Amino acid sequence: MAEIMILNGPNLNLLGKRQPEIYGSETLSDVESVCATLAGESGHAVRFHQSNREYQIIDWIHEARETCAAIVINPAAFTHTSVAILDALNAFEGLVFEVHISNVHRRESFRHHSYVSGRADGVIAGLGVEGYEAAVRRVCSLLAN
Repeated sequence: MAEIMILNGPNLNLLGKRQPEIYGSETLSDVESVCATLAGESGHAVRFHQSNREYQIIDWIHEARETCAAIVINPAAFTHTSVAILDALNAFEGLVFEVHISNVHRRESFRHHSYVSGRADGVIAGLGVEGYEAAVRRVCSLLAN
């Protein structure tokens, strides 16, 4: 059994309430429940976190170095700004999948660049919260091999 850390960046605590026309009506709790079920079906566990603080996300990535086989991360606005999160992910030896609920490439131009993508083994954008499910399924598939 492996652990998968799922990290969520700023404002995702408002999922289901903030801009539902972009992000949908599901909550972060709904996402956590689905991801835990999916991982559990493959014999894996998830640790699910959200923070509006960059340093907290970095600390969780450092923690994952010792305890997790994979990280699924939706860095939210930190996607476009955080070299520090990229550096932390570069120190992680497991799988990394980047998730975005919206299609960031159809939005404002500043959202088109991701520092995290430079480390990610895969990037999923525009599938709504189902992007988390796709990432967890792919992680479980790769861990099975």
